[in-house]
Amino acid sequence: MLDSFTTWLQTVPAGVVYAVIFALVFAEDALFFGFVLPGETVVILGGVLASQGRIELAVLIPVVVLAAILGDSVGYEVGKHVGPRLFASRFLKDRQDGIAKAQDLLARRGQSAVFLGRFTAFFRAMMPALAGASRMPYRRFLPANAAGGIVWGVATVLLGYFIGTAYERIASRIGEGLAIAVAVAAVVAYVVWRVRKRRAERAGERESEEAEAE
Repeated sequence: MLDSFTTWLQTVPAGVVYAVIFALVFAEDALFFGFVLPGETVVILGGVLASQGRIELAVLIPVVVLAAILGDSVGYEVGKHVGPRLFASRFLKDRQDGIAKAQDLLARRGQSAVFLGRFTAFFRAMMPALAGASRMPYRRFLPANAAGGIVWGVATVLLGYFIGTAYERIASRIGEGLAIAVAVAAVVAYVVWRVRKRRAERAGERESEEAEAE
């Protein structure tokens, strides 16, 4: 699916690419779309396309940053008005442990939690709504939200850009076939690392629940 999406992005006009990236980054927090496709994935793809000259880096970065800040702001309002009902819904039934951790982080760190939440997929989707539900004043939420959006947006776009640049260099030196193999190996290694990390986290959660039950 991701391969088809990437291929499609390479065939549409630049304006459509910007619009799609903006919509997905915005929806990640405003509509919790990040549970389906993390925004960082499409932003990295955008950075790769910028390295290929398909779109402009100087345009992509503001698009991503603006989408991140606006999406978080909408997520904040959603949490402020329907937070408790949303968190108790069937949609989030299997994510209660993550919500509890995010609430604890927000209670302890406040604005820092809003900023740091931007760099973890689950927290990125939930932290704005949790901040709204906790009645954090928007004047405190916005600076942390904007700072996180700027740092995350610039860093993620540049990551994709440098990945694309490195790919082109490898392809020009050792051939496209080997370059693709290297890229696939890197992606597989990343996925394996994320899966193992998630399993370790779930194992830790089960051990904590069993210890509490005793």
